Amino acid sequence: MQARTLPDAAAHPIRPAKLAHVVLRVTDLPRARAWYLTVLQGWPAFENEMLCFLTYDDEHHRIGLIGRPELTQANDGAGGLEHLAFTYPTLDALLATFRRLKTAGILPYWTINHGPTVSLYYKDPDGNRVELQYDVFTANADLDAFFASGAYEENFMGILFDPEALIARYEAGEPLAALTARPQLPAGKTPWDMHIP
Repeated sequence: MQARTLPDAAAHPIRPAKLAHVVLRVTDLPRARAWYLTVLQGWPAFENEMLCFLTYDDEHHRIGLIGRPELTQANDGAGGLEHLAFTYPTLDALLATFRRLKTAGILPYWTINHGPTVSLYYKDPDGNRVELQYDVFTANADLDAFFASGAYEENFMGILFDPEALIARYEAGEPLAALTARPQLPAGKTPWDMHIP
């Protein structure tokens, strides 16, 4: 047996390789399970009457759901999770997902072009917020330039948009750059006017 030495993490900090999963306490496990499987198009990796670990890729589980029927639903007036975010590889994939979920009766409560992302926000059956997004900038340098331009400082929230109108523009053949460009704040509005809690 050969001796080994651990890396000196104090001298050379080690970052995680990836964000592996999120586990949520839910009040109605079957309902939450159905919602996340529908939204993420995933499958259960393991489940029993108390929990469901589900995934949609090569990770053994991305979302863990633990049934706790004695709990109350999420409360906006308390500390805790703000939202989970999932990125789609293309704008058309995000918009097609919006249409699929709308057909299933799952509608976003907030649709906003943040600048760096075009985002659709949903609430799961327990009130947890879930963001489905498309990254506008493909290179970090482009994102850095957006932040350096002052555009985000001026409007840190983004601009509300109508997903159906964006789909119509997409289907009419409007260029991707025009579809994802964040408009200016309307006159007399503040970034907080763009926020829907």
